[in-house]
Amino acid sequence: MEAKNKIARLLNNLREKNPLVHHITNYVTVNDCANITLAIGGAPVMADDINEVRDMVTLASALVINIGTLNSRTVESMLVAGQRANELGIPVILDPVGAGATPYRTDIARIVMENVKLAVIRGNLSEIKTLYGVNTLTKGVDSSEDISAKSDALIEAKNLAKSFARKLNTVIAITGAVDIITDGERMFTVENGHKIMSKITGTGCMCTSLIGSFLGVSEDYALAALAGIAAMGISGEIAYESLSSLEGTGTLKCRIIDTIYNLNEDTIMKRGRINEE
Repeated sequence: MEAKNKIARLLNNLREKNPLVHHITNYVTVNDCANITLAIGGAPVMADDINEVRDMVTLASALVINIGTLNSRTVESMLVAGQRANELGIPVILDPVGAGATPYRTDIARIVMENVKLAVIRGNLSEIKTLYGVNTLTKGVDSSEDISAKSDALIEAKNLAKSFARKLNTVIAITGAVDIITDGERMFTVENGHKIMSKITGTGCMCTSLIGSFLGVSEDYALAALAGIAAMGISGEIAYESLSSLEGTGTLKCRIIDTIYNLNEDTIMKRGRINEE
């Protein structure tokens, strides 16, 4: 209950402050990330040219780095923007999309981790395992494995996340059927969402943008990660429940953004399935 109250207050704070969230992200989901940032109450900017990223991140309250569609030009921009954000105390979140799928992609994620102090790393289980150094299988940019609420795999994933968070002094957020968020001390799990969300390109990227928006108004990075993940899961559930028999994933994506826009304290308190250990 306390965590949900904190999330609700943070949501109100976000909408009052309208933080600028600088994205260096991928061209598959860039429009979705911009729109969901607007819906939650943030102000997105999607600047990735090396000639302006230092200046742009200086104006921002948070920086989102997403490696979904990698190229050498934007990698340089990610590092320059990330290091400038560190100089200014601006929180940075990394979404290591598809880490483990190719050596290049994995190497770039690790280079970012080594050269930029990260407030949060959000990925699926395969991506986080890869970055931690555990052999795993990745299917394209999607996770090849998941965890259920009652399984030994959940305990293993929690322990891995906590160890990784302590090693990097950051927040590790693993999203899936059960979401795991930890700063190495506190441990949260979230059981909101619906499996149909995996049928839409970009739900993970949009979740990262939500976390980035909350990071823009909170010094508690674990709470910001929890807020973004819970908001996405709750909205996905509500969006799915609203579908008619003739509607599908196209409508679902629009409904998720609508539900984020209309998210409020009452909905968070009624729908949030959050556990703290």
